[in-house]
Amino acid sequence: MSFTVTILGSGSALPTSRRNPTSQFVLCSNRNILIDCGEGTQMQMRKFGVKFQKIDIVLISHLHGDHYFGLVGLLSTMHLLGRTKSLKVYGPIGLDLILRSQLEADGNRLNYTIDVQELTAGYDGELFQDEKIEISTFPLNHRVDTFGFVIIEKQKEAKLLQKKALRDNVKIEYYHRLKKGEDIVEDGVCIKAEEYTKKGPPAKKYAFCSDTKYSESIIPIIQDTDVLYHESTFLEKHKKLAEPTKHSTARQAATIAKKAHVGKLILGHYSTRYDSLQDFKNEAEGVFESVELAEDGKTFEF
Repeated sequence: MSFTVTILGSGSALPTSRRNPTSQFVLCSNRNILIDCGEGTQMQMRKFGVKFQKIDIVLISHLHGDHYFGLVGLLSTMHLLGRTKSLKVYGPIGLDLILRSQLEADGNRLNYTIDVQELTAGYDGELFQDEKIEISTFPLNHRVDTFGFVIIEKQKEAKLLQKKALRDNVKIEYYHRLKKGEDIVEDGVCIKAEEYTKKGPPAKKYAFCSDTKYSESIIPIIQDTDVLYHESTFLEKHKKLAEPTKHSTARQAATIAKKAHVGKLILGHYSTRYDSLQDFKNEAEGVFESVELAEDGKTFEF
């Protein structure tokens, strides 16, 4: 399992006994990423087996409480559990002040460093990159500065056809270069990488679209994404409520998914006015066929 998304919270502003506010745990190429951290997230992490201390990166989409009220408590718990590894936190301007003022009021000095990087309004670009993953962000259209995120798993190395390489007496020191796709010339003879390797599995891409009104401006950014999470606070019959609050309906989320040619759509951030989630799925499937419902504790594997 190189890429999984576990839903820790699928509700909107009001927590209920069935749905926590927004939070997701993404595991990509052994990188542990927490997206949003609504109230009660650390309890959901315990419930669904997400290890606190393994979190490498926290992404906060915007500063509405249902997306970050659980973060200070989580940071404190990490401290109490003896964390020493630094933690990267990305979010809108104002997040650093919120975290530091609350942590200072508590009177405890953390055992570890929090590297908070604030995103200026409208920022669109790379946040993080290493040898295995890339994370970028883009602006969404909500009532406060809000950001979506794209997590990309980098292409894995090709698999060496070792039996063929041994049979043809290819030098062992060339193996790594061949796996990286590099052709090698030796004594005037070209050893072609494609003849001694098999391509690794295709890289995967996940896009997270937090609270936002319907906006086709995001389509080029999320184009051809394997899996798209797009908020669907309302059903189409309540579209008049979505417009002033700058949220989306299930049908609108599905329209974005269809126009962006994504592989799968996950709906979430449901208003508490609805008892059944099946209506969201039915509405979205009228536009786009591959639809899943975010439900607390559910894990999606790519």
